[in-house]
Amino acid sequence: MSDKLTDFRQLNVWQKSHKLVLNIYELTKKYPKDEKGELSSRMRHTAADIPIRIAQGFMRRSPKDKTFAYKGTLESIEALKYMVILSRDLEYAKNVDTLIENIEEVGRMLTGLVRSVRSEGPPRQEKDWS
Repeated sequence: MSDKLTDFRQLNVWQKSHKLVLNIYELTKKYPKDEKGELSSRMRHTAADIPIRIAQGFMRRSPKDKTFAYKGTLESIEALKYMVILSRDLEYAKNVDTLIENIEEVGRMLTGLVRSVRSEGPPRQEKDWS
């Protein structure tokens, strides 16, 4: 049996990021009505962007292209973390520590995936300066 992944849904980081999106949707359901079109909408979009980019990166063929896609996802992770902190400080959400830990865990997993993809690439050629 092959250990090769054939679908992005097999990636643990995608599974955790998908669960994170579901948690963000659940959290933002409780936001005030005047925030439904602003912060909550932006949080949902940013959260959903994470597993979307992971799926897109999975389909890329070259390690360089995969790395580029996955690294862009790290920006969304940091943006989402800030929006959760902002939500807490605006008192739209309480007890977000676990959610922030989950966001950070996805970030660490993604960083590991980037390292793994980089190591799959062809060895770098040394420049001949002679």
